[in-house]
Amino acid sequence: MPSPKASSNKAKIARRVIEVLEFFDDNHREATVMDIVRRYNRPQSSTSELLSSLVELGLLHKDPYSRAYALTPRAALLGVASQSGVVRDGRLVQLVDRLVAQTGLAVSIFGMVGLNTQIVSWRASSRSNSPATRGLFGGMQEPLFASAAGWLLLSTVAQPRADGIVRRLNAEAPDDRKFSTSALSATLQQCRDTGFAVGTAGFDSTAETLAVLLPDQASSHPLAVGFVYGPEVRVKHDGLLECLRDGIRHCLQSDLADTNRVEALPNAA
Repeated sequence: MPSPKASSNKAKIARRVIEVLEFFDDNHREATVMDIVRRYNRPQSSTSELLSSLVELGLLHKDPYSRAYALTPRAALLGVASQSGVVRDGRLVQLVDRLVAQTGLAVSIFGMVGLNTQIVSWRASSRSNSPATRGLFGGMQEPLFASAAGWLLLSTVAQPRADGIVRRLNAEAPDDRKFSTSALSATLQQCRDTGFAVGTAGFDSTAETLAVLLPDQASSHPLAVGFVYGPEVRVKHDGLLECLRDGIRHCLQSDLADTNRVEALPNAA
């Protein structure tokens, strides 16, 4: 039977592997050992060893001249085959690409992990480098009560379970983060009625977000997509909301990847 220390070390390694994979995005197509070390405050020697292992597994490629690392197609496709719908066929990525191209704002996909909101995917702004969004990246988590995206995701939970979660979140929150349970419950009802949420982006930032729920997601794994922007950015909420809804209609609610409509060719192979 493995010792608690051994189990703890395995958990740390698993976390660090995910951190490395999540580091790469539009603004970080390549990474050096020190890039990973600085972001996650990890030891240089063990980080270098981990990156070398990921190269051997075919998840990273190491440039022999610049000594920088980049994700391989295997890393990009890992897990896709087990997904369905908009994740498997790429429509979710198309949606994010469209929203960034239309507005230049940062776009995030939000999910729910236990009682936390998680940034499932992060696409940085193409037009500004706002201090408010500079510290945000994929994989970050915080309690559901702390952001507008969290309110929206929590609004998908049916009553009376949602009220119980609200009470539990408040009970477990530190003293300086206690909140009014009745006020949050009212906010959740507003999210249910409107299908969107506007407010703080959370994650210890001063950024704001406007997010909507993605349609046709499993009730146990709701997803939301939202614009994230600094308080100095002038936005028109009505316009952003229509942009989100139009993008969802165009990219997600189409027949682009309906395999049931593909003609079978039994004699082709």
